[in-house]
Amino acid sequence: MSIKALLEQRVLAAMAATGIPQDCPAHITASTRPEFGDFQANGAMAAAKQLKSNPRELAGRIIEHLDLSDMASNIEIAGPGFINIKLSDDFVAQQLLALSGDEKLGAELPSSQTVVVDYSSPNLAKEMHVGHLRSTIIGDAVARTLEFLGHDVIRQNHMGDWGTQFGMLIAELEEHLGEGERPELALGDLEIFYQQAKKHFDEDAAFAEKARHYVVKLQSGDEHCRKLWQQFINTSVAHSEAVYLNLNVTLKHSDIHPESAYNDDLANVIQDLQRQQLAVEDQGAQVVFLQELADKQGNPSPVIVQKSGGGYLYATTDLAALRYRSKQLNPDRILYFIDARQSLHMKQVFTLAKKAGFVREQISLEHHPFGTMMGKDGKPFKTRSGGTVKLTDLLQEAVERACALVQGKNPELDIDEVAIIGRKVGIGAVKYADLSKTRTNDYIFDWESMLSFEGNTAPYLQYAYTRIRSIFRRAGINFEAPVGAILIESSQEKALAMQLLQFGQVLDQLAREACPHVLCNYLYDLASHFMSFYEHCPILKEDVSEGTRDSRLGIARLTANVLAKGLDLLGIEVMEQM
Repeated sequence: MSIKALLEQRVLAAMAATGIPQDCPAHITASTRPEFGDFQANGAMAAAKQLKSNPRELAGRIIEHLDLSDMASNIEIAGPGFINIKLSDDFVAQQLLALSGDEKLGAELPSSQTVVVDYSSPNLAKEMHVGHLRSTIIGDAVARTLEFLGHDVIRQNHMGDWGTQFGMLIAELEEHLGEGERPELALGDLEIFYQQAKKHFDEDAAFAEKARHYVVKLQSGDEHCRKLWQQFINTSVAHSEAVYLNLNVTLKHSDIHPESAYNDDLANVIQDLQRQQLAVEDQGAQVVFLQELADKQGNPSPVIVQKSGGGYLYATTDLAALRYRSKQLNPDRILYFIDARQSLHMKQVFTLAKKAGFVREQISLEHHPFGTMMGKDGKPFKTRSGGTVKLTDLLQEAVERACALVQGKNPELDIDEVAIIGRKVGIGAVKYADLSKTRTNDYIFDWESMLSFEGNTAPYLQYAYTRIRSIFRRAGINFEAPVGAILIESSQEKALAMQLLQFGQVLDQLAREACPHVLCNYLYDLASHFMSFYEHCPILKEDVSEGTRDSRLGIARLTANVLAKGLDLLGIEVMEQM
């Protein structure tokens, strides 16, 4: 049980003994300033209002019944009725020692859930570009954290592998193969291949007619067209998986459940909506009008589920996907990481899926939107010529810049070491720059700030980790050796200890809110507290007693382990030296 939860339990017991109704909360919060102690219990004021009594007097009566003799060194009333609680150094030391032996580092799981996480979902007609970065790395950080907490996580990569553009693309591929070219060579650059096919389509009427014909044949299951389509898909998926490997993302081939997987159920979705009189004909199309999402004038929100020509839309496929996930995967939560522009679409799909009974009522459907990566000009990030930036090019540039930086700082390192460290620093910098921003906000992409070894960046945190490892190398002590007794002898030690003890709560918040920036902020604060501790609390100096040295080594080791685990949950690698 966390310290906060333990305090809440004790304070609520004292409030009950004072005669305060059980529905009054304890309102336990971490103190923002050390002079206010370590925690505050602020429930007396709300309870006093309900009981029409003096809050300061009520706080005094609560303290009379509050037994924190094994936890606190001081309890006092402040202001109109705040109860300030200062934890004893011995209690904090005991908690830290327990944390050192806990492989979950203080993370707690009330009850395991099955959670479906829908993220990345690139369009296989083109190479992954920077627009796919946020969904991929935010979704992956949340999936990793949920898994670490003990939840059963089912990743779903809803790749776009279907649609009218594939008629054009497989017709183009057929011509390349007819000239003896292998599919992987013809599709070496998907962006160029797409542009070639589009130019061919726009300028050659016979080719355009063939492409349209191939769409129909593909959708009706024609063997030749399906074979061409599969070759295109295989090569496109290989492109995406190379990016995932480079990005250190946990998505595997088995996590792909593409749009085409739901083709056979789309007609059933329409029939079920019609049978429930939810879908009605409107100008030849099948439309559902959702009164639940009506505008201010009371006009219902229209959702087109089938076009007048019989074609299906994203909404249809998304409904089929939700039905599959609800019935086959049996989740408690379904999380979607899709950009903020799709917010109305996701509201419509969620509302309709529940209304039509495609999804069990108790399943939590969650759209976790995110903002846009912007250039320094304040516009969406583009190449100098105005085109979209390929993700593979961005990551390659990140590694090249990081390698140059590492080599400049450590000219004694050999080229292989520079390559390994540069990859971890470069990829980590790009990911952390994104993950450390509030998910729903746009952010400015800036090479200089993200690769800085100062401030809230991945290189700063990676360096903090390597600095701790270097202490153990200098001392000639095995980093994996068990921790002995922990002593809290200074304010810097206690501040660092209190930060370490919050790790589990931060992960719980990340898992609930799907916001990786809370973990980034925590890790930056942790590294900053360690730097202060390191500056004020000598570890290897000759005049430091053996007990103090071993305790401080134990605190340093625990800090390194929390940093490494926190970065790992963000998909960022650490190294022993850099």
